[in-house]
Amino acid sequence: MNIHEHQAKAVLAEFGVAVPRGFAAFTVDEAVDAANKLGGPVFVVKSQIHAGGRGKGRFEGLGPDAKGGVRVVKSVDEVKTNAQEMLGRVLVTHQTGPKGKQVNRLYIEEGAAIAKEFYLSLLVDRETSRVSVVASTEGGMNIEDVAHETPEKITTFSIDPATGIWPHHGLILAKALNLSGDLQKQASKLLGQLYRAFCEKDMSMLEVNPLIVTADDQLRVLDAKVSFDSNAMYRHPELKPLRDESEEDAKEIEASKHDLSYIALDGDIGCMVNGAGLAMATMDIIKLYGMEPANFLDVGGGATQEKVTEAFKIIMADPNVKGILVNIFGGIARCDTLAEGVVAAVKEVGLKVPLVVRLEGTNAELGKKIIRESGLNVIPANDLSDGAEKIVAAVRAG
Repeated sequence: MNIHEHQAKAVLAEFGVAVPRGFAAFTVDEAVDAANKLGGPVFVVKSQIHAGGRGKGRFEGLGPDAKGGVRVVKSVDEVKTNAQEMLGRVLVTHQTGPKGKQVNRLYIEEGAAIAKEFYLSLLVDRETSRVSVVASTEGGMNIEDVAHETPEKITTFSIDPATGIWPHHGLILAKALNLSGDLQKQASKLLGQLYRAFCEKDMSMLEVNPLIVTADDQLRVLDAKVSFDSNAMYRHPELKPLRDESEEDAKEIEASKHDLSYIALDGDIGCMVNGAGLAMATMDIIKLYGMEPANFLDVGGGATQEKVTEAFKIIMADPNVKGILVNIFGGIARCDTLAEGVVAAVKEVGLKVPLVVRLEGTNAELGKKIIRESGLNVIPANDLSDGAEKIVAAVRAG
């Protein structure tokens, strides 16, 4: 689960992390009130969307010379003018894709006198089963560009969960950022605060870009991006109100209600599969035959008829879907159960596009019989390759 910058800073502040003062604003009037509370003399008006690159982004409908999604202004009137221009508009960044995202809220923050900028992040390293820390002196830039152009400027080290933070971790971080004296102590303290927040809140990623040194030699988190492990949300009811469903795909939200693993993609062949690995293989083979998958959808090993029905509805709700491939390998999930779900779903929502069904494994023959006797216009497939070839051909035939 992703959250907005202002929410991330509020969470980090609970652990003592130093962040600039600021207020969220959903309307122009709230933006003006926020500026009046801050008092100036410099304000930063920040678009709040779940994507990076906001400062270099562009708003649809504005000229090429228009400012991006993060703007520094010097009066309350300028806060009002920029808020009017930004709220309700679509912001396009390198992370949103060409469709962009609509800005529904702003963060009005006090300005900061920046002396230096750094990059700092914590994330789960699945190879070592530890939290990895990534630090660089190149703050304010896309870390991918730094890794490509000047990888020597990135320092990475991991923290053993059995021991947690030790003094030498702070020294490694300070050395990576070329900090000494009191700033070294601040860096060590900050790392401990971030690590504690990361672990206690079950984060999967915590990115600070930039981490700054102010003109009076204080470390401040100027921007923060946080993602939580969705599987751990049952342990954190206090975090659930932070979810902004307007930033998520409506089909993905519906899928989560039925415990379905669904991710919307840009292709035109809908996929319904049981098992994440098989789902990935199904997407790959669709591409191999020359077309693009419209989604990743794993109904799970213990799929029921009801889950399959809901999964089918979600696929059909995508207007880009021109064909559907159902690929089931029955193990714990029985092919007859999933076949009944497909038949029930098609009868309920209708079938306006070609449908190819491949069934193998537990009760496969019974499942094929259910499909065959349903009276539905379903194309049977013998194996995965056959299924992909048939759905691609059917879609191309129009």
